[in-house]
Amino acid sequence: MPTHRLSRVALERLQAEHLDLTTRGRIEVAARIGRAREMGDLKENGDYHAAKDEQGHMEGRIRQIEAILENHEIVEVLDNGRIDHGCIVTILYEGDAPSQAEKYLIGHMEERPDDPSISVMSATSPLGAALLGAKEGDSVTYDAPNGSLTVTVVRVEACP
Repeated sequence: MPTHRLSRVALERLQAEHLDLTTRGRIEVAARIGRAREMGDLKENGDYHAAKDEQGHMEGRIRQIEAILENHEIVEVLDNGRIDHGCIVTILYEGDAPSQAEKYLIGHMEERPDDPSISVMSATSPLGAALLGAKEGDSVTYDAPNGSLTVTVVRVEACP
């Protein structure tokens, strides 16, 4: 089972979400299912089926969070100029104009950057793995589905 590398903020958010879903969430869904059952015939009861679907999705999310919480590691971001988990990196694809630079947080898909313009890139993705250890000004090449691509690291910053 892989270790989930999380920032402390992401861990705390997941713990809070788990608590909310296993308490308030389960109580509310159970109440909706109960109200829908009172309406009669369950075969053609849209409210009942919608509540059961919601319950299934919620239980799936609970299991997903539990799997992460059971096997996680807190990542402390080092501000040493090299790309690692938790860093925010600005990259530019070969041949693109500087205005087309893209900004990513390298980390677990459960991370939520404060800035909505920053996307999360998994460190295990082809590009994410190629970027690990690189520093500002470095160019890295990685294999993409449509061939090899090269990116230049424009900026590396520690995650706030």
